[in-house]
Amino acid sequence: MTQTVYLVLADKLADWEYGHVAAQVSLQQFQQQPGRYEIRTVGLTTDPIRTVGGVRMLPDVALEDVSLDDAAMLVLPGGDSWETGELAAFGKLARRFREAGKPIAAICGATVGLAAEGLLDDVPHTSNFPQWLGSYGGAALYRDERVVRADGVITAGGASALEFAREVLAELETFSPATLEAWYEFNRDDTPAAFGKLVASVHE
Repeated sequence: MTQTVYLVLADKLADWEYGHVAAQVSLQQFQQQPGRYEIRTVGLTTDPIRTVGGVRMLPDVALEDVSLDDAAMLVLPGGDSWETGELAAFGKLARRFREAGKPIAAICGATVGLAAEGLLDDVPHTSNFPQWLGSYGGAALYRDERVVRADGVITAGGASALEFAREVLAELETFSPATLEAWYEFNRDDTPAAFGKLVASVHE
């Protein structure tokens, strides 16, 4: 059965933060189980949104129509709307996922939404920097790292989109461990040797 990875779309979405995730979840190349996952986008409504880069995007479903039955993960990219509190409903959606035992992944501004909802109070996590998250109950668990994956919660700063994707793919077991390592090395280093390692890893 194909499982759904829900990708949040909201006005002023940070275009660069979700690309690797969406592409590698959807592309069949290098996957352990091609067709296991599909991306569905979710908005507050199904009205179009405009990213920070000016790109118009249309959500597949409205927040109220998200089904947890076939959901594999909720991915929350950052953007300029999180700090205002206008996206608090997505924080509540993330809580629904956590209460159902489903993983969540937030990068940059979206970590503010998780902190405000209390979802970072009991798990190690990171963000752009500690003060970014404001006053919340999990400050002692903040880690000064590019990305943190702990107990089904993935967090990253906005400059770490590649590392964020690596941990999302690890959580979903999209690639074998060897392929995931080679994929990250290739995208980080962009060398013929790294690409050769990636291709070879699929046949090991």
